[in-house]
Amino acid sequence: MRFSQKPFLARVLLGLAVGVTALSTAHADVTLLNVSYDVTREFYKDYNAAFARHWKQTTGETLTLNQSHGGSSKQAGSVVAGLAADVITMNQANDIDILAERGGLVPADWAKRLPNNSAPTTSVTVILVRKGNPKQIKDWADLVKPGVSVVIPNPKTSGNGRYTYLAAWGSVIKSGGNPKQARDLVQRLFANVPVFDGGGRAATTTFAQRQIGDALVTFESEVPLIRSEFGGDYQVVYPKHTILAENPVSVVDKVVDKKGTRKQAEAYLKYLWSDEGQAIAAKHNMRPRSDKVLAQYKAAFLQIPTFTVDEVFGGWKRAQAEHFNDGATYDQIIAAGRAGR
Repeated sequence: MRFSQKPFLARVLLGLAVGVTALSTAHADVTLLNVSYDVTREFYKDYNAAFARHWKQTTGETLTLNQSHGGSSKQAGSVVAGLAADVITMNQANDIDILAERGGLVPADWAKRLPNNSAPTTSVTVILVRKGNPKQIKDWADLVKPGVSVVIPNPKTSGNGRYTYLAAWGSVIKSGGNPKQARDLVQRLFANVPVFDGGGRAATTTFAQRQIGDALVTFESEVPLIRSEFGGDYQVVYPKHTILAENPVSVVDKVVDKKGTRKQAEAYLKYLWSDEGQAIAAKHNMRPRSDKVLAQYKAAFLQIPTFTVDEVFGGWKRAQAEHFNDGATYDQIIAAGRAGR
């Protein structure tokens, strides 16, 4: 009895093709891009390694995790303009809101998708001064004195800079002052800024490497890196009133749905709340949300009273409109300073 080999060979080849496809899928690399703000390079370098290891052990899948850093608003603008970020990790909600407002890259209620309004860590705005604090800077009012030079990144491009502006303004309100007095202090503060860098890390370089300025206003999380990378006996000044910087994160929905990376991107962000993710944040001097982890690193974080953007300014959208949009208060302050020179 004779039979044709064609159907048999077809089944064999089909089986081999399915096997190769399954093997390829099981071992295919997946790449995620995290677009973040300026001073998180070192944190995400360590976090990415930890998450990739966790994901490999959990799923068998190899992840390649790429980072992009710069001034927060500039970074957010790049994503709006087409930079294919799977996730965005910022230092203020406003720079994720614009992804919803300009192109629908995320839903308007993105902050409700994860705990703590989708902010796994926080920091506070502090003043860093040089050895011996020669200008005797103890609070915001000391930064506005004649002859004091202050390094602050540009609030138009940097969340770090916006937090500095709002921290100084809010300190007046929390001390019982009025908006007119707050504006006066902020105007005098920014008149003492010799150069406006695009982001927090660039401002650090200006202060620590180029030796410009008597004080640097920055996030508390940036201080250990300055000390380790640049040396020098710097002192941290905690103002009487300072602002709590909350660091929100979001999947960029349009990108992950197009790339098919939603599962990995969502897991990447959720792991920020894990014990390991929170501990890595604490090691990089970012304040963890976990009470357990915070207790383990209690000595690293001075417990100080803080105020939030919601509390003093009615939220980021209102703060942005009143203070940082084109022609708003910040632009008026800068224009007045230029006119007075």
